[in-house]
Amino acid sequence: MKPIPINRFVWLLLLLPCTLPAQDIHLSQFFEAPLLRNPSLAGLFEGDVRLQLVYRDQWKSVTPNSFRTASFNGEYKMPVGGGDDFFTVGGQVLYDKAGSAVQSTVHLLPVVNYHKSISTERTSYISLGFMGGWVQKRIDYTKMTTNNQYRDGNVDPAMPTGEYFTDPVVGYWDGSVGVNFNTTLGSNYQHVFFIGAAYHHLNRPKASFYQNAGIELHPKYVFSAGLKLSVDEYRYFTLHQDVFMQGASREIIGGGWYSYVLDDLPDDARYVLHAGAFVRWNDAIIPVIKMDIRSLAVTLSYDINTSPLKTASQLRGGFELGLCWKGFVGRNSSAEKVLCPRF
Repeated sequence: MKPIPINRFVWLLLLLPCTLPAQDIHLSQFFEAPLLRNPSLAGLFEGDVRLQLVYRDQWKSVTPNSFRTASFNGEYKMPVGGGDDFFTVGGQVLYDKAGSAVQSTVHLLPVVNYHKSISTERTSYISLGFMGGWVQKRIDYTKMTTNNQYRDGNVDPAMPTGEYFTDPVVGYWDGSVGVNFNTTLGSNYQHVFFIGAAYHHLNRPKASFYQNAGIELHPKYVFSAGLKLSVDEYRYFTLHQDVFMQGASREIIGGGWYSYVLDDLPDDARYVLHAGAFVRWNDAIIPVIKMDIRSLAVTLSYDINTSPLKTASQLRGGFELGLCWKGFVGRNSSAEKVLCPRF
């Protein structure tokens, strides 16, 4: 078989977002974008407010037109009534820019989540969350190259693309629903566990630039779990696992990190160092390092590619930077009213 020239391979890679049935964006730091996993994970933190940002830059090793993704979410939680129930409101903003055709996508998704306390002895909740809003996709046809423009191994931009689109901008409404159970474990309630499931694209939105209105986003099912195991006051392990299923696509990602408190105040730690790794099955190994500095956490990760693309990419996948800030609106305002597990 005649080998495919690397330049053709790169062009094929860049055209994938325009030719294949739409699939969702994924992040290696999925644990820093909880609303994209499951809207019922909103509010699963210590504090009143949480702000998170994840930036991903992928495939620079195989193309000058790298895929760039930015995720931002914010949450605010408040007690409900005189019991231990509480309510979380927030939103998810997602921006993605991909490929030589400069396809960009913007998601604006408000979220609401209700947490029902189910135990008077330990911190245990069942949460039901909803997320939905507007999504807009845009493509620049003038920067597109297709197979019809190849002649004798070279690209002829004067040739027609052979693609027929109705509009360079597509917009649609999208929605998700999720449920999770979270609880403290152990004789001193020192461990934390959660498990949940989410159903994304429940309205099956149409998301195609082509004239065929029958092309729609496949529903996505996400099953998530997490476990925090305390060794002592200064050391603990955190594990995360997600399974995604969307159409014919499957993705399994899991792993964790080891954490060490670097000062003498474990109950009010100013500095915590975390280090570990995750594996995206049949795709990448992802080393992770994270540093908590008071209310701010900074996370760095890098995908080491293990898929069939590893020869072209030379194992270099994508870099991600995560930032997270958590705090109280008033000093300990929700610490006394909301008994959400610290995860």
